[in-house]
Amino acid sequence: MGKSKTKKSAAKRFKITGSGKVRRHKAYKSHLLGGKTRKRKRSLRKPGIVHKTEQKKVKRMLPYG
Repeated sequence: MGKSKTKKSAAKRFKITGSGKVRRHKAYKSHLLGGKTRKRKRSLRKPGIVHKTEQKKVKRMLPYG
């Protein structure tokens, strides 16, 4: 059996943490920022964690992550 290929689009969007969780960037931070509160924009800076129901799918796309 050959090597597994990494999905490059997923590799750019997700990182695996030391404990095995999948880290992601939050959405809604690119435009129309004037209508969002300071608090909301600040919380969008921090990375999010992929939900446990989706982690298996993401990890399959990142076999060497």
